[in-house]
Amino acid sequence: MSGKPSLLALTAIAAMLSTVAHAVTAASPDAPQTRLGTAIQQDMATRDQSATRRNRALVLREQVAKATEERIKADLRARQEQADVATTAAGTPGHTAEGAQYDNLARIYQAMKPAKAAVVLEQLDMDVQMKVAQRMRERSTALILAAMSPSGAADLSMSLARKAPKKKDVMPPLRVTTSKSTARATP
Repeated sequence: MSGKPSLLALTAIAAMLSTVAHAVTAASPDAPQTRLGTAIQQDMATRDQSATRRNRALVLREQVAKATEERIKADLRARQEQADVATTAAGTPGHTAEGAQYDNLARIYQAMKPAKAAVVLEQLDMDVQMKVAQRMRERSTALILAAMSPSGAADLSMSLARKAPKKKDVMPPLRVTTSKSTARATP
């Protein structure tokens, strides 16, 4: 072979130089973009934007969850404090068996029709009436009070307001005397 390079060697050198030039051009920031490169960049930008939106939404959800958790904890603390105050005011430590009996009675009277519950409740001792009424829902207590006699409802209302009911004027029982013509009641 003579000193002349072969056509195959020249073609290989030209391909290598072309590849290097293309790599240098593609790596430079000023290089003109092809449609494919532009489409890829737009797609990546769109994905970055949607990822940013998702992250922002997740951060907001996390903040809402933390705020809700704090509100629930505060509500539980307030309820616990109210229960502690009620327990201290009642003078009973915790939930006693007697308290459970009054709770059961309250549920029973709430389940009854107000008119029938009023008749039965009015026959109970005032202390029992008061303890049962305190454990009932306000709506049930109101319906039962409405069905009670005015004096019974007033007495229970006064007891619930933590005032002693007025002493009732107790009338002596009526004596019935019979005669042949008429029967009359005398005090």
